[in-house]
Amino acid sequence: MIPYSRQSIDDDDIAAVVAVLKGDWLTQGPSVDQFEEALAAKVGARHAVAFANGTAALHGACAAAGLGRGDRIATSTLSFAASANCARYVNADVVLLDIDPATLNTDPTSVPADLDALVAVHFAGLPVDLSKLVERPRVVIEDAAHALGASTPDGPVGNCAHSEMCCFSFHPVKAITTGEGGAVTTNDDRLATRLRAFRHHGIQRQPERGGWYYEIEELGFNYRLTDMQAALGVSQLRKLDGFVTARTKLADRYRSELAAVPLRLPPDVSDGWVHGYHLFAIQVADRRSVFDRLRAQGIGTQVHYVPIHRHPAYRALGFEPGSFPVAEAVYGGLLSLPLYPDLSSDEQDTVIAAVVDATAGA
Repeated sequence: MIPYSRQSIDDDDIAAVVAVLKGDWLTQGPSVDQFEEALAAKVGARHAVAFANGTAALHGACAAAGLGRGDRIATSTLSFAASANCARYVNADVVLLDIDPATLNTDPTSVPADLDALVAVHFAGLPVDLSKLVERPRVVIEDAAHALGASTPDGPVGNCAHSEMCCFSFHPVKAITTGEGGAVTTNDDRLATRLRAFRHHGIQRQPERGGWYYEIEELGFNYRLTDMQAALGVSQLRKLDGFVTARTKLADRYRSELAAVPLRLPPDVSDGWVHGYHLFAIQVADRRSVFDRLRAQGIGTQVHYVPIHRHPAYRALGFEPGSFPVAEAVYGGLLSLPLYPDLSSDEQDTVIAAVVDATAGA
C-alpha cells in the first residue's frame, strides 16, 4: 500500500531521540526550550510555545486570548473538527464559514463583522491571505496545521504578521513530526506567558516565596511536550526546507501529468507565495468509485475532510447539510493523493497511472 502520507525519519532523528533517552530529562526539559527557540527563529516569531498536539495548541490559543462564553469564534467548515472544537472547549459559540472555491480557504473579504475571533485554516498548506481581511475580529488565530514551511509576501506562516497567534501540528503526516505535538507562535509577551501557564496546569511559580512555591491562578491542562518529542522536532526542523521542496516537486509533477485528466487540480499559489503542500487534494466525479478503485490498487488515498457542519456533534447545534453550498460541492469530489517527501518516482508513477485509469472508468 502506498499511503496518502507518512513521516520521513532518518538516522539523525533517531540519534537525537536516543541522546535524550540516555540523558537526565524525558519530560519537558532543555530540548523543549531548544525546539521552541528553533521554531520561533524559523518562522520569524518572538515566541513559540510547544504543546502536546495541534488540538491542544488551538485550545491553548483560545484560552490565552481570553475567549469564552458569549464570544463568537468563526472558522472554515472545510477542516478537521479541531478547528471548531477549540471554540467549544472555552464555551464560546461556533460560527462556521463557507469557502472560496478558488482557494478552498475562507474568503477573507467575506468574514462577518460580528465576530470576536477567527480561526483561519490554511487548507492543504495554501495560506489564507489575512492581509485582505475587511472585518478584522479582535483575535485572529491561524490554524497552520497544514502550513509549516509555507510563506506569503509578508514572510513565513507563523510570523503572525496579521494574527495574534499561529498554531501548528507535528503529527507524523505533517511537514515535520514530533510523533504527536503542536505549537503556538506569537509576538505578544503576555500571550506567550499565558500559553506557557495553560499547558502546565495553570501554574505560576513565585520563587521569591521559596524555590518550591507556585500558585494556580487559572485552570490549565497538562498539555506539555516531552523532551524526547522535542529532540525529534529539532532534528526534523533542520530538514523542513528540504521537505517542502520535495513536496513541491511532487505536486508540480502531479499537476503536469494530470493536466489532461478529467479532474480538478488543487489551487496553486501566486508569485511570491510558497505552498506548504501538506495535501494534494484533487476533485473528481463519482468520488466513491474512484476512491474504491484506487484503494483496490494499493493507493492509500484519503478524503480531507467531511465538512464540520455535517457531523452530528455540530448538527446538534443547528448546522445542517446544504448550509454551505461551496464546501458541500467541493467535498463531493475531494480526494487526497499520496504526497510525502519519501514518495519515490516509481511510486508516484503508480499513483498517476491508477488515477488516470480510475477517473476514466468513473
